[in-house]
Amino acid sequence: MSLLPNQQAADEQVSTYKVERPCETPLSSAVKAFFEKHHRFRFVLLVVVLLGTCMVIGDGVLTPAISVLSAVSGVKVKIHNLHENYVVAIACAILVGLFALQHYGTHKVAFLFAPVVIAWLICISGVGIYNIIHWNPKVFRALSPYYMYNFLRKTNVEGWVSLGGVVLCITGAEAMFADLGHFSQLSIKVTFTGLVYPCLILAYMGEAAFLSKHKWDLQRNFYKAIPEAVFWPVFIVATLASIVGSQAVISATFSIISQCSALSCFPRVKIIHTSNQIFGQIYIPEVNWILMCLCLAVTIGFRDTNLIGHAYGLAVVTVMFVTTCLMSLVIIIVWQKNILVALSFLVIFGSIELLYISTCLIKVPEGGWVPLVLSLIFMAIMYVWHYGTSKKYEFDSQNKVSMKRILSLGPSLGMVRVPGIGLIYTDLVTGVPAIFGHFVTNLPAFHRVLVFVCIKSVQVPYVPSDERYLIGRIGPKEYRMFRCIVRYGYKDVHQENYDFENQIVQNISEFIQKDNEEDSLDYNTEMCSTARMAVFSTSTDSVMKIVLSDQENERSPVHKFHVRSSEIDSFTPRKKEVRFELLKSPDIDPRVRQELIDLVEAREAGVAYMLGHSHVKAKKSSSILKKFAIDIAYNFLRKNCRGPDVAFNIPHISLIEVGMIYYV
Repeated sequence: MSLLPNQQAADEQVSTYKVERPCETPLSSAVKAFFEKHHRFRFVLLVVVLLGTCMVIGDGVLTPAISVLSAVSGVKVKIHNLHENYVVAIACAILVGLFALQHYGTHKVAFLFAPVVIAWLICISGVGIYNIIHWNPKVFRALSPYYMYNFLRKTNVEGWVSLGGVVLCITGAEAMFADLGHFSQLSIKVTFTGLVYPCLILAYMGEAAFLSKHKWDLQRNFYKAIPEAVFWPVFIVATLASIVGSQAVISATFSIISQCSALSCFPRVKIIHTSNQIFGQIYIPEVNWILMCLCLAVTIGFRDTNLIGHAYGLAVVTVMFVTTCLMSLVIIIVWQKNILVALSFLVIFGSIELLYISTCLIKVPEGGWVPLVLSLIFMAIMYVWHYGTSKKYEFDSQNKVSMKRILSLGPSLGMVRVPGIGLIYTDLVTGVPAIFGHFVTNLPAFHRVLVFVCIKSVQVPYVPSDERYLIGRIGPKEYRMFRCIVRYGYKDVHQENYDFENQIVQNISEFIQKDNEEDSLDYNTEMCSTARMAVFSTSTDSVMKIVLSDQENERSPVHKFHVRSSEIDSFTPRKKEVRFELLKSPDIDPRVRQELIDLVEAREAGVAYMLGHSHVKAKKSSSILKKFAIDIAYNFLRKNCRGPDVAFNIPHISLIEVGMIYYV
């Protein structure tokens, strides 16, 4: 069911793919086959997923705005003459400061998050207990579902409309489960059941008790219900808690956009890893400033937490409903459960969420239009990028250079083979890309060792480092042509600047040694040239080693080459020597030794990088909508996002760009 174009059967051999689960049931197989057969339903599934994702991004805009503004507006309870403009200005100042500090990373202030949240939960539960005892101890009866039924029965339409406000009671609490990537399921269940849920129930029961005696005092009733003696401490904790909650949502937005970008559903952006120890903590400058501008626009434009609440409620409950729909598919396909279990889950929870959505939709004219507009904009960006990227890949697949033509040219490939290694970046996992044929047609000279590099994402969060490189050979051995597929999970840290060329050379040397141990095959077919690919990592018995040193090592190998590198240690600016040592060993086949010598000599001569500088255009026979999507929207996104040379950290001094026009 994957929509990633360059997936391989070998990707499913990654250890993180393997999970303990029962054998595939006929029902799960039928559901998967249905989506794989019908492209339109896969398109609908993609749209639903993008809708939920875009609503989460919209949540990243609305949560900081409503959290900070509602917390700051409590000051008007004590300072009655304070003009609303000052409240909005204070909220905007806090928001600007919050987004301005994002580039420092959350790890420097993360130690404050847990104490602030715990203090906040204690405060609201304590205030709730005080209000229950002081104003109306009988409010505990509200725990009975009978009163909910009785309320809806008596109020009819008015009660249904009020559910649009009730949904705000659960918004924010669902973010607890967004921490599943950082904590275990058991810890979240225990924390939510034993601490979060009781504190929230006590807080809302306390407000209900206060309102039962102050029925007309609805504005800022939370702050009005706080006892005089603890008002300012609770106000400070509330403001800090709003900042912590906003920070969590902003970090989640960075994370989800990073994952979408890895899965080719969002334009390339600059991703900065703010922590050396915790790889999941990232910062995206472009997204950060866009979120800040949108937050300020919402805060200044609405100036009212009620209107922002309408938008916020619709965004959150839509995410819940989309999650429920997708979860029902997970129950069938992944968990291999009976269809009745999935349908029961969908009907029970989906009906409740649809009820809330129906009440939120009537608030669209009163602020509910904001998440709809934001989600439509982000969905258009994400879908256009995904569509254009897939069409570009289709063009590459259909215009591959024929292997027969390559092999008929002989070991020289019909051109001058100059010293060095040429890394040709492509999205293809098989065949020779069209940019290579286009290049040699105009300039018939290339490097002695050619490596076709494909850096791709797979459908798991992480790929172990020892399973990352998939190495193969193209053509006979004397051609010195290899393929290297570098696989990353969508949560992995891309470290191409961390000794990338040397890692490729080392893995190719491992492949050369292992390849010689197998029986020789006929390479005169496309199938054979792509089938012999295997995962390699640096082994302890390799005859070629990479040695890092600050001074010349006295050891005397058979062949020793030095390569100056300033990027071997990304956190140490001091330059180090990279030394490839081909050790003496009587067991090495002379042909293997010569191939390894050629590889190391080519590495010493230098590395060049070749990228396609493509311009994508729709065919003349395409529809107007497709021409607009490709010629205008997609090309606009490509021109204004990070280029592949920046994304792969390629040094410009060694970069070769090949211009091509893609008619899709």
